Amino acid sequence: MDRITKQLLADFINIQEIKITKESENFEDFCNYTIISNEYNKTFDISSITVGAGADTGIDGIAIIVNGHLVEEIDEVSDLLTSNGYLDVTYIFTQVKTSSNFETKDMNTFYFGVNDFFATEPKLPRNNDIKKFADISDFILNKASDFKDNPKCKTFYITTGVVKDDDNINAVVNTSKDTLNSLNLFETIEHSIIGANELGKLYRKTKSPVSSTFIFSDKVALPQIDGVDQAYHGYIPFTEFKKIILDENENILSVFDDNVRDFQGINNVVNSSIAETLCCNNPMMFSVLNNGITIVANTIKTAGNTFTIYDYQIVNGCQTANVLYENRNAKNIDNVSIPLRLIVTCDDDIKSQVTISTNNQTPIKKEQLSAMSDFQKNLEHYYNSITGDGRLYYERRAKQYNSDRNVIKRRIITVSNLVKSFSSMFDQNPHLVTSYFGLLVKNMGDETKSKIFNTDHQYAPYYLAGLVYYKLDGLFNAGEIDKKYRKVKFYLIMLVPLLASDEKFPPLNSQNKVEKYCDTIIKILNNDSKCKRLFKSAVKVIDDSKVDLEDKQALKVKLSTNQVLEQFEKLGTNKTFRLRRSPRNTTAPTV
Repeated sequence: MDRITKQLLADFINIQEIKITKESENFEDFCNYTIISNEYNKTFDISSITVGAGADTGIDGIAIIVNGHLVEEIDEVSDLLTSNGYLDVTYIFTQVKTSSNFETKDMNTFYFGVNDFFATEPKLPRNNDIKKFADISDFILNKASDFKDNPKCKTFYITTGVVKDDDNINAVVNTSKDTLNSLNLFETIEHSIIGANELGKLYRKTKSPVSSTFIFSDKVALPQIDGVDQAYHGYIPFTEFKKIILDENENILSVFDDNVRDFQGINNVVNSSIAETLCCNNPMMFSVLNNGITIVANTIKTAGNTFTIYDYQIVNGCQTANVLYENRNAKNIDNVSIPLRLIVTCDDDIKSQVTISTNNQTPIKKEQLSAMSDFQKNLEHYYNSITGDGRLYYERRAKQYNSDRNVIKRRIITVSNLVKSFSSMFDQNPHLVTSYFGLLVKNMGDETKSKIFNTDHQYAPYYLAGLVYYKLDGLFNAGEIDKKYRKVKFYLIMLVPLLASDEKFPPLNSQNKVEKYCDTIIKILNNDSKCKRLFKSAVKVIDDSKVDLEDKQALKVKLSTNQVLEQFEKLGTNKTFRLRRSPRNTTAPTV
């Protein structure tokens, strides 16, 4: 391994807070992270894509991206199909070698493994990770009638060497492509050979904030406004708008995090009407029938009509942007003019005001928009107020910390992981969050249905939920807890407050009671030896409950949660973590 690659690997290990093991294993994580980050523009768990550990069929990493989401469970695919009405699928496979040589034997093994992955009667033995992804793939392929297009397949063979044009290597690659093509499964197949230089460039890209360069000719500059650096209003052709919402691989970017509502699917009444205008009626009418797009960017560089915006979000127009993306290949769409408002500011209050004012046409009440926006912003500030070993970063917007070299990336808590952890602890429903995350998200902000992000909640429980997730993830990475328990990690998270505190769950809107309750558990978590004992006690409860770790379906029903909670109650005064005076009440908190 050359000196520069070693340094990049060391940088990765440091900012991801990864345990140093064998160089080959760390390099595998490094490569998987780098490749997937350039294909998928949201934060993800590296361990969820790494499969190389014996019986891996020659594959080191697998990612299945469905409708812009990296999926880990069959039910997530089902949920996305229900929400969007279609499946848009990309398969990504990696093989990583620390050697500087490109061995055709190893390449053949990798490509054979990829082909075998899609075989109806596979010939190679499979470990549990390969089986899991193969099951997801089988479910997807059985939904072929719901495909927008056939899936895309991308493979990456990575070494530390120099990529050269070689007839033997080209022959191996072309033969593999022909074999995959013969399956008649894929819209496109891409085989990439990555050497040290290419890998370095791709890794450096993962550190850059989202940016876009486009031509904005038909515009008017708005008058000077306090707190706003620059502001423009005008029209932009779809050829230029694509540069704002698509990456170089034509994947839609994660630039909708500050939008009030996620994409509602092409079958939504309003969205189908937009699509009809673009495809069936006069597409030139789009610009007068649609309210357009509002973008808020942190910084901008201009050179005449050429604009480059950095760290930006589409705060209004998520539905429009996604429908345009879905119809990007429609006839004459490149000539469609899109109303565009561009606001450049670093002021979070102004960003919130823009989000609220531009979303007044939605059925969501104005006061609810403000509360949801303020809660997320204030929660981020609360996380930032914590210093020392418990320092974490709440990622309110996808990859917002990518370019900050001072942030250890494993300490980033995503909205998805926070919701799952919080709900497991305080709603005691790990059977739901394991794969039905979409159901939780749909209820977010609706206080009649959800106990998550209620406007009068204290922030400490949300920090505690993030800390529990981070500490458990660290124990998995360090090998302190067997990775087989990752399947029940949210069950373990549910048990943490029950084992660590004698107190009942406090009302989540009571500052004094909440702070006292959470502080007790936080102190335990920030003590390495006590933290380790706490989670190992939770593991013992899982083991004693006789919950079947291999029964995926059983882990998704309430019966398994009840089984674990009943086992906890059986401990009585002989609690595994520490002695208790009486059986405790596990009633969930109320407000």
